[in-house]
Amino acid sequence: MSDRPYHHGHLRAALLAAGEVELTERGVEGFSLRSVAKRAGVSHAAPAHHFGDVRGLLTALAAEGFRRFQAAMDAQEGATTDPRERAIRAGLGYLDFALARPALFRLIFSSTRTDFSDPDLVSAGDTAYRHLVGLIDDLGGDRADVAALWAMSHGIADLSVGGRLMMFANMDKGERSSALRGLLDRVLPRTGS
Repeated sequence: MSDRPYHHGHLRAALLAAGEVELTERGVEGFSLRSVAKRAGVSHAAPAHHFGDVRGLLTALAAEGFRRFQAAMDAQEGATTDPRERAIRAGLGYLDFALARPALFRLIFSSTRTDFSDPDLVSAGDTAYRHLVGLIDDLGGDRADVAALWAMSHGIADLSVGGRLMMFANMDKGERSSALRGLLDRVLPRTGS
């Protein structure tokens, strides 16, 4: 245990930070409350007090993951007002998030160990999805276009995280960004067509 005193409001954040490190190093399969507590320098009961059980902590991490995912897309979009450019940049942000936080990426999109009925997780996930829908709505597209943008962005991100998208393997970030822009542009609806 650490000698660092935690204010009640900071303990939750410390546990989430330790949980993300645990998730990154050990994966969902090796994730444990006891290890998270040890990383945070608190008693083994502290995570259970705040999150209930492993599923509760993973669910809280997934909700935070969705918020970081949305922030990565927002950061790429910046102040751009062109709808097509915003959609392309959101796709770039999708990949940025996946590459920067592959464990969180896999947790929010692949894990069955989270509680998908948790209101915070539902809200965070819905916010990201509504953002995607809004990008396509701004281009005059339909739900098939939403699925196309999501599938393309997610597929590229997932394959990249898994080291399977060989065309990106030897590219620097600028080349990868340019190639990704071209791929995303192919699936976006054409205005006036």
